[in-house]
Amino acid sequence: MKTFLSIKYHANHNNRAQIEGITAALRLLGWETVCVTRDIEGWGERPLSPQQLMQATFAAIDKCDLLLVELSEKGVGVGIEAGYAYGRNIPIVAIAPVGSDISTTLQGIARQVIWYDTYEEIADCLSAMLNHEDMKE
Repeated sequence: MKTFLSIKYHANHNNRAQIEGITAALRLLGWETVCVTRDIEGWGERPLSPQQLMQATFAAIDKCDLLLVELSEKGVGVGIEAGYAYGRNIPIVAIAPVGSDISTTLQGIARQVIWYDTYEEIADCLSAMLNHEDMKE
């Protein structure tokens, strides 16, 4: 399963450990992940114009089977990516740490909301969802 991780962008990459933790847990399931800051921008090594960035982002989403939107922090880019995926009929799953305040709008377009304390819980829930075919149309 190819999964696009939509997560709040930070220029100083202070959520890098979070990105790496989530993607490592999914890798244990055999899932491939794409994350803009890691894969498109190379942790800031490949700066792009806003237009180039959005073109690359949309192209990456189009190649994915699922958009996993991390909602511990709100961000305009996260909303744009989720709206784009929804418009393209790409399934969306929202994840957020237990106790987070997440957008009702994103809850409304997500097939599932996963509340987590550990990254492994995310992988376990996603695996269970696929086993129950919750991700199918």
